[in-house]
Amino acid sequence: MATRVRRTPEEARRQILEAAAKLLAAGGPAAVQVRAVAAEVGVSDAAVNHHFGTREQLLSALLRFGGAALKSELHAALEGWSEGTADPAELVRVLAALYAGGYAELALALRQLGWRDTGSGLLDEVVDRLHAQALANCAAGARTAPTREAVQLAVAAVHQAVATEPLFGDEFRRSVGLDAGARDRVLDWWVETLRAVVTG
Repeated sequence: MATRVRRTPEEARRQILEAAAKLLAAGGPAAVQVRAVAAEVGVSDAAVNHHFGTREQLLSALLRFGGAALKSELHAALEGWSEGTADPAELVRVLAALYAGGYAELALALRQLGWRDTGSGLLDEVVDRLHAQALANCAAGARTAPTREAVQLAVAAVHQAVATEPLFGDEFRRSVGLDAGARDRVLDWWVETLRAVVTG
C-alpha cells in the first residue's frame, strides 16, 4: 500500500499548478486536463477539484500563476538593471519565455470562455525604469527625452507582439515572405526598437 503524502493546502496548490504549467508547455491548454494534472502530481481527480473547483477555475488559476512567475522574472531582471543600464533585451527574453510556455494560448482560450483581465500595471515598473534611463541618456546628450507615455506605448507594443508571437507569429511572417527562422530576428528588432526609444 502506497504511503499517502501529506501536503499543506498551499503546497498542494503549488504542485498542482506546477504540473499544469508543465502540461501547458508541452501541449497547450487542451493538455491541461484534471485527470492529467492529477496523474502528474500523484493525487486523485477529486483532490485537484477540491483545490480549484472546475477545470476552467484551474486554468484561470494557472494564468495567474504564470503572471506571478512573470512578475518574479521581471523583478529579477530589474534588480540586474539597478547595477547598470536598463536592458530591453532582458525584458523581451523574459516575456518571450513565458508566452512560449503556452500562456498566450491559455489567455486566448480563457478569453473565449468569457474571462477578462481586471489587473493593470504589470509592466509599470519596467516603464518607469526605462523612462528613467531615457531621461538619464538625454541629460548626457542634447536630444529631447521621450515622454513616459511614449515609453508606455513602446513597451505595450513589444508586450503585444511577444504575447501574440506563439499564436500568430508564423502567419504574420509568412505574409511578408519571411520564414519561421526569422522569429529571433523579429524579437531582436523589437529589442532594438525599444532601445531606440530609450536611447535615441
